[in-house]
Amino acid sequence: MIEINQLEKSFGSNKAINIDSYTIAQGDLLGLVGNNGAGKTTLFRLILDLLKADHGNVTIDGVDVSRSEEWKNTTGAFIDDGFLIDYLTPEEYFYFIGKMYGLKKEEVDERLLPFERFMNGEVMGQKKFIRNYSMGNKQKIGIISAMLHYPRLLILDEPFNFLDPSSQAIIKHLLKRYNEEHQATVIISSHNLNHTVDICPRIALLEHGVILRDISNTDNSAEKELEEYFNLGVEEEIKKEQGSTSPTSPNEQLPQA
Repeated sequence: MIEINQLEKSFGSNKAINIDSYTIAQGDLLGLVGNNGAGKTTLFRLILDLLKADHGNVTIDGVDVSRSEEWKNTTGAFIDDGFLIDYLTPEEYFYFIGKMYGLKKEEVDERLLPFERFMNGEVMGQKKFIRNYSMGNKQKIGIISAMLHYPRLLILDEPFNFLDPSSQAIIKHLLKRYNEEHQATVIISSHNLNHTVDICPRIALLEHGVILRDISNTDNSAEKELEEYFNLGVEEEIKKEQGSTSPTSPNEQLPQA
């Protein structure tokens, strides 16, 4: 499905992505985890041809994303609210997205039905533009619009952000069911390890632009490994901070006046 080959992207002296080789198979439900600045969003933007790589390439079904647009018909993505057309109402936006993929209004309405609980009566029929919605409801609109045309590849950056606990639980269920029913490749990034471990049978640990670990997650088996990794990182940072602020040793104390 997705092949990443010798992929590099730098911003100034900072190498944001440096992946030698990585494969994501059709039907994978993959969680991408890492600390802030790990390169998760940059990697997504490279996969979606929103950034130009310094070196290497990404292919979807054998097609170099930077050389063809064939893959776009079978790909859905939501990275941030910049993907939305905020001067439209949600209804207008959903119908616009549907029209892009040859869907009639009736088909769009039918495909919106499974999202009714997720929208919780706060999205449709409000008679206001997307720009006037809360961040949580903008997130819902973006996720739904990415899934409307039943893409074979779905990419969501931090889909749990801004959502209340009930909505987080619902979208986890929707993503698992979508992956199973459509045999779609679903890739999500998240800071929330619990949500990621709950739904993703495969997890990629990205740090400083490098995929350090490719973890098989059976019955939440990855949870302990990820917690140990991130806790160790925190402990090392604390030790560094304590070392830089440690009290002066007795031999280094200044003589009293």
